[in-house]
Amino acid sequence: EVQLVESGGGLVQAGGSLTLSCAASGFTWEDYAIAWFRQAPGKEREGVSCIMNSDGMRRYADSVKGRFTISSDNAKNTVYLQMNNLKPEDTAVYYCAAEIERYGSSWLDWTFDHWGKGTQVTVSS
Repeated sequence: EVQLVESGGGLVQAGGSLTLSCAASGFTWEDYAIAWFRQAPGKEREGVSCIMNSDGMRRYADSVKGRFTISSDNAKNTVYLQMNNLKPEDTAVYYCAAEIERYGSSWLDWTFDHWGKGTQVTVSS
């Protein structure tokens, strides 16, 4: 059974930093991509970043490029999202999701079958 558990959310002031973790289990690590999504109240879910476990290739949404960094610890089957220079508009519930890697299409177009329960990030102004 695939399990994804997020942690590391919290309350931070604008300009501050947080690191989210996503501990994964129940699948062949190298076959999957892990992505972070977020959803703010009243807004649609938004893809934030994605990492391909096979080769470490990373992708970012334009809204977080230069501020967020996705990384992974393959020995721990854990993916991290380092968030710097946080803004109030980054406030959302952040979810990690897993899907079998595929090429020839954007990760933003994939249907992710496995999701964590989310962790709240609140950025105060």
